[in-house]
Amino acid sequence: MTKRHIAFAAALMTLFAAGERASAEPRAVIELFTSQGCSSCPAADKLIGELARDSSVIALTLSVDYWDYLGWKDTLALHGHSNRQRAYAEARGDREIYTPQVVVNGVKHVLGSDRGAIDRAIAQTRSSASPLTVPVTVSVADGKVSVNVPAAQGEQKGGEVWLCPVSGKVAVTIVRGENRGRTITYSNVVRRWVKLGDWNGQAQSFAMPVANLGGGDYALADIDRVAVVVQSGGAAKPGLMLGAATANLR
Repeated sequence: MTKRHIAFAAALMTLFAAGERASAEPRAVIELFTSQGCSSCPAADKLIGELARDSSVIALTLSVDYWDYLGWKDTLALHGHSNRQRAYAEARGDREIYTPQVVVNGVKHVLGSDRGAIDRAIAQTRSSASPLTVPVTVSVADGKVSVNVPAAQGEQKGGEVWLCPVSGKVAVTIVRGENRGRTITYSNVVRRWVKLGDWNGQAQSFAMPVANLGGGDYALADIDRVAVVVQSGGAAKPGLMLGAATANLR
């Protein structure tokens, strides 16, 4: 093989490696606000399971508690998810709060069971808002979760860094309410939100012991992976997703 051939092969390998890195970066964070007491939600719950298999998106299930009064207490719901959904509506200024609702990249909402609307929302946010431009990395080793956020290169100069312990699949048999008699499988269930810190636009690193990922309503054994998001705004007024990544625990 000549030197020219070697150089050409090396260039091809560099291009392929760059393509793999680019394709590994998410194009969207999809948050599904759902409830076990909502008869319209199972179709969206199924869809989020399909989207969860797409490596180019980070699809998360956020169960809310405001339908519990209908006769069934959602076993996966967090009141904080209800607050987050309301905060999104407040930030958008539209007061649109419903289930199943999907929020795409922190800025656009659509019906959670409408695959076409979700795809269009992803395209719209990417063409107008430039989400997920911060290449966050997450790794799990030596008993801890390590998160690295690089220095800002574009217009986005700061945000909040959040870590979510996630259960990959949770099957729930519902015995009362609108979905009574059904067993529904929920995908990428967010168990809680842990604020790692504020990102100030400079390169920063964060860490959390794996042992601390467990919580009061679930065990560490229930957690399959972690998701990390860097988001503009704050908890009371969340905005554009600046960066996101996931890592498996096992």
